[in-house]
Amino acid sequence: MRAGLTQVAATTFQTFLDLLFPPRCVVCRRVGEWFCAACRNRIEKIPAPICPRCGRPLTRADCPYCAKSPLRMDGTRAVAFFEGGLRQAIHTFKYSHRPELAALLAELLRDYLTAYPIPADALVAVPLHPERERARGYNQSLLLARALSAHNHLPVWEDVLTRVRVTRPQVELDAEERHANVRDAFAATERVAGARVLLIDDVCTTGATMEACGAALYAHGAQSVWGLALARSR
Repeated sequence: MRAGLTQVAATTFQTFLDLLFPPRCVVCRRVGEWFCAACRNRIEKIPAPICPRCGRPLTRADCPYCAKSPLRMDGTRAVAFFEGGLRQAIHTFKYSHRPELAALLAELLRDYLTAYPIPADALVAVPLHPERERARGYNQSLLLARALSAHNHLPVWEDVLTRVRVTRPQVELDAEERHANVRDAFAATERVAGARVLLIDDVCTTGATMEACGAALYAHGAQSVWGLALARSR
């Protein structure tokens, strides 16, 4: 009873705040939504053809990235390039404490999966280390997974993958350093045995973090591991 009243009070208070300070698009500042439809429509999606494994755009018959460093999971995909309005929205979502953006950003993931289905039994968010999650206030990838689950009704397994050590921010590192930085940084549970897992993250650059997550999931018997991110670098 008390929990229900608390939720009602929180909803009422949020409605009051929205009336006083209506949401403004984090990109163009238009009143109405945190990431308006016009700015979302300007997002440059990753065009076909793409590598069937790593999801990068193909400019020739074979993928030079996979030829040099084959992806060690079933595949990765991203909705769009990490630039422009989407980059600004993701940065605001992660670093300016705007969890409200999760629902709108998850719609991009939903639309992608509708157009390009990926076989999965459950969604698993790329985890933050508990220290970093406490500092940020939330795991942005988990918020995305929860919001996506509301659309596609796949369960979110929140307890099957953990980050077991603190790692340096990947943005500071080159490709080789990124792989070394996250190697053995994750641990999974036996619950994933036989499951088709879809990893959810905000940004994929080299794929090192997703591959490290995949290694932990495969080690505990996952049948397949795919990764889906909002954005990736060119």
